[in-house]
Amino acid sequence: MLAMLEILVAFAVFQEVFTGSSLGVVSTEGGMVQGENIRLGYRRHMDVFRGVPFADIPGRFEKPQRHPGWDGIMNTTEFKNRCIQINLLMTDTRGSEDCLYLNIWVPHGSSVSRDLPVMVWIYGGGFLIGGSMGADFLDDYRYSGQQIADRGNVIMVTLGYRVGTMGFMSTGDSSLPGNYGLWDQHAAIAWVHRNIRSFGGDPDNVTLFGESAGGASVSFQTLTPHNKGLFKRAISQSGVALCPWAINKNPRKFAEEVALKVNCSTNQTMAACLKMTDPVLLTLAGKFNLTSSPDSPIVGNLLLSPVIDGDFLPDDPRNLFHNAADIDYIAGINDMDGHLFTSFDVPSINRPLQDTHIEDVKRLLGSYTKEKGQAGLDNAFSTYNSTWGSRPSREIIKRTVVDIGTDFIFLVATQAALSLHAANATTGRTYSYLFSQPNRFGGIPGLYPRWMGADHADDVQYVFGKPFSSPLLYWPRHRDVSGYMIAYWTNFARTGDPNEGELSVPVTWPEFNSTSHLFLEINSNMNKDSVGQNMKMPYVHLWTSVLPSLPTTV
Repeated sequence: MLAMLEILVAFAVFQEVFTGSSLGVVSTEGGMVQGENIRLGYRRHMDVFRGVPFADIPGRFEKPQRHPGWDGIMNTTEFKNRCIQINLLMTDTRGSEDCLYLNIWVPHGSSVSRDLPVMVWIYGGGFLIGGSMGADFLDDYRYSGQQIADRGNVIMVTLGYRVGTMGFMSTGDSSLPGNYGLWDQHAAIAWVHRNIRSFGGDPDNVTLFGESAGGASVSFQTLTPHNKGLFKRAISQSGVALCPWAINKNPRKFAEEVALKVNCSTNQTMAACLKMTDPVLLTLAGKFNLTSSPDSPIVGNLLLSPVIDGDFLPDDPRNLFHNAADIDYIAGINDMDGHLFTSFDVPSINRPLQDTHIEDVKRLLGSYTKEKGQAGLDNAFSTYNSTWGSRPSREIIKRTVVDIGTDFIFLVATQAALSLHAANATTGRTYSYLFSQPNRFGGIPGLYPRWMGADHADDVQYVFGKPFSSPLLYWPRHRDVSGYMIAYWTNFARTGDPNEGELSVPVTWPEFNSTSHLFLEINSNMNKDSVGQNMKMPYVHLWTSVLPSLPTTV
């Protein structure tokens, strides 16, 4: 009897391992593709397709075109090159112009999946750097969709798009209109809508999400008139179209600077010359300037960004929220999103034994409010020092610098976008959040202070389930917050309500509307007090009402 039982168990294991659910060869509009099937657990498999082309090799400074197709079966088991961009040291380039590919993760249970919700990730990187797979650490890619797809039972897609000079340089006119990276994203979204059913996805239930420049890109994709009907929901993490760095209002000036660096004239032949120039030289000519100070903040150096081109963005983003009326939308920030940037501008905030001078606080505020002159600075400073008391501690002053950067670069614009979305919504629902899980490296002198909250991009590791895929690098509380975020995000993708879906959540997340301005604070210690209202309202009021009412002096 025991021997028979062992045989039956062995046979069951054999069947499960060797006859696991798989899509096999998938037919797309361009041709057939075959990915890799991996076993996740008992009766749980996943198909992974890496490097699926969603458009042809793009023409220099041109919109992407459909891929011409291929014969036979394309082997899609390796990530493709990221789009050409500067390296992290800004000494050379990496990547290729042949870069318009996407990656797909499809989970299966005991049978092949059908009609799953689809989540499409758009990476950040200041519109200058990034790739669809992200950085590789011990063969665990930053943007691997495996954990989200498996835990949330959704299809995950990550896409590549042109960045830097090749993706966003513009002359401000029809000769070189710009926004090529946004058009690449749009082409990938449209491809997903046309093809994802073949992978087991529901083309009528697609959610975009992204972080930083990716979050702003998601916001732009909801606002353009070109995406009608292509997706249903969107999540912007630490970036919206209204952020001060998200639109370049004077692209011609930067284009001329690039032209001079690559020996092109700045007259009527400039665009033609730029199109014939070596892409490596063009990319290096648009590299990011890392030097900054309180008087010249680093965020002001982000000059390669989208433009109002009269096509993808026919108007100022503030006037385009009617295009998102039917889209369910989540937007939020990290509580110390500004730290990454202000630590360049005011390095003393990371030095525990060094004072940060009040004068530096004023200089940074003066840079952000320079259009309003002395009156702008006075109003801003009196708002930010209102809780200091007569003898503010070293820590309070340092934290104020981070708060100022967080508010100006991210928070205020995100609150404005949420308000505009809610005001224009017909069927679309609106949700606001604040991510406040403390940085794991807080307390390392010169890097992160001990009072550090969630820095810019700290949320990404939790959304992508890194505490589960790299468990030795995290504590149990990190797995808690990662589980919470995956539950909220994938429930939202499934139903349009982050509270309703296949996964339970720790706290009910209320909707944001024009009167209540409710938000959810997300961290590993969530309870009934995690719901708040009117996020940092005195500071939002300063930036959206008080300062705009003052006369412009420059």
